[in-house]
This record gives sequence, C-alpha cells and structure tokens, in this order.
Amino acid sequence: MKKTDKNKIEEFIRVDHAGERGAIKIYEGQLLALNTFVKNDALKKKIEEMKIHEKEHCDYFENEIKKRNIEPTKFLPLWDILGVGLGFGSTILGKKAAMLCTASVEEVIQEHYTNQIEQLESDEKKLKEKIIKFREDEINHKNIAYEEGATKVGLYSILDKVIKTGSKIAINISEKI
Repeated sequence: MKKTDKNKIEEFIRVDHAGERGAIKIYEGQLLALNTFVKNDALKKKIEEMKIHEKEHCDYFENEIKKRNIEPTKFLPLWDILGVGLGFGSTILGKKAAMLCTASVEEVIQEHYTNQIEQLESDEKKLKEKIIKFREDEINHKNIAYEEGATKVGLYSILDKVIKTGSKIAINISEKI
C-alpha cells in the first residue's frame, strides 16, 4: 500500500483548515453588511445556509489539526481580517459582487480539493472521503452563487481575478507557514 507523504498531509490539513475558516469569515463579513447596510433577507438566508457547511468543514479540519498535532498557519489572524473585509466589501458593492465573491473562491477551492484528492493514497481514505464530500459542498455553493446572479461580465471580471489571485496566494502561504 502506497503511503501519502506525512508533510504533504500536514500541508493539506493546515491549508484546508485555514481555507474553511476563511470561508466562514467571508460569510461573516457578508452577513455583517447584510445586517447593517444592505437589506436582503433572501440573500442573507442563502449565505447563512452556506456558512453552516463551512463550519462543518472547518470543525473537521480543526479536529484533524489537534488529533495529528499539526501547527495551524501563523497567518490565521490576517486571513480572518481579510476574509471579513472581502465579504463585507463585496456585499457593499451589491448582490452580484457578493455572489461573485462566493463563486470565485469556490472555483479556486474546487480545483484545490481536486488536486488534493488526486494526491491522497489509500492510507488516508477517511481524509480523502471528507475532502470529496467538502468539494461537492463547495461546487454546490458555486452553483448557488451563479443562480443568485454572480457574473464575470465587465468590471466583475477584474473582481474575479483579484479574488482568485488572493485566494491562491493565501493557499500557497498557508501550506508552508
């Protein structure tokens, strides 16, 4: 039986923990905007539902970090601030921008999880199954975002690139530090 490299597993769990926590913070920022400046109860309900999934994902990786004695990324406090800011800022720009924020992040995460799934060996069957399930949740979130009006037309294409680039940078940093 082939074994997955221990360092690679630590990187996967560290970055997935940071990413799922970041998703929660983005949704918290969106909800903050929806509870203060932007009134849209239907959008608020959708975001609250997606946040529940992210909490489930984050809790799983939080437990894995503790169980496997893995050091979380040192950048968690910064990612928290940036996540809330991204969620809040995108929602202030309007529903299309808020939903594009979700779609853009989920597209990066979908690709990220797919790469991890391909690298995990049979010795990490449970972790692989969880990541497969979480990827399906993220794809569902992306689809909801497009159904709710996410678009990459016009200036939204720039916002998409900024969000995706930032997400990829955060992934690269969180894997290592």
